[in-house]
Amino acid sequence: MAFVTGAGSGIGAATARRLGRDGFSVVCADVDLSGGRRTAAEIPSSLAVVVDVREPESCESAVAQTLERFGRLDAAVAAAGVNVKAKTRGDLMAIEEFRRILEINLSGTFFTARAAGKAMIKARRGGRMVFLGSIASRGGTPGSAVYAATKGGVLLLGQSLAIEWAPFGIHVNIIGPGVIETPMTALIRSSPETNAELLSRIPLKRYGKPEEIAAVISFLLSADAGYMTGSYVTVDGGWLA
Repeated sequence: MAFVTGAGSGIGAATARRLGRDGFSVVCADVDLSGGRRTAAEIPSSLAVVVDVREPESCESAVAQTLERFGRLDAAVAAAGVNVKAKTRGDLMAIEEFRRILEINLSGTFFTARAAGKAMIKARRGGRMVFLGSIASRGGTPGSAVYAATKGGVLLLGQSLAIEWAPFGIHVNIIGPGVIETPMTALIRSSPETNAELLSRIPLKRYGKPEEIAAVISFLLSADAGYMTGSYVTVDGGWLA
């Protein structure tokens, strides 16, 4: 049984669909219930729930609904995220945008993990978690300073929880996507200049697809990844090579 945040679109939706094909029952959690329902409609055993990952009570409620419906929680994927790219390199982000990115990307990942982890520890069956990081966590990212900082936090949060929760049989891994064809990256990919600059950095000369990230997440949640926890897995077309 898998719980996926950000399941209404992008990587979260692709992951939910992939896990459904893998045989998981899937809870499609998203702040946009209609988006979650669209994804859930493609998965035989599923439930769509509203979650605002910025609010710990909302995450607790979503996990409670998961347990009420399916009776267990085996896997959790924290895929909800947001970015606002600065207009110019000298542009200073509004405080409100800073807080929104921080609350969704970092606080939201923690609140999701906290709610799911409590359920897994109580059940004493172990579990698997994957956090959505980014290659932005591995170096300075002009125009995305706050996003990069939050993803750096997600990386260290995941690695720290992997150590803390190992005695409970809970595996926590972090995936680091490069530039993926999702709604979140549509704006930067629509600029011919930015598009050319980005593709010049990628040895494979193309953007990744959400389904390619979902495939790696599927592996990290499987028994084949039984000796992996605290790992950071880059899926970036060679960007960081």
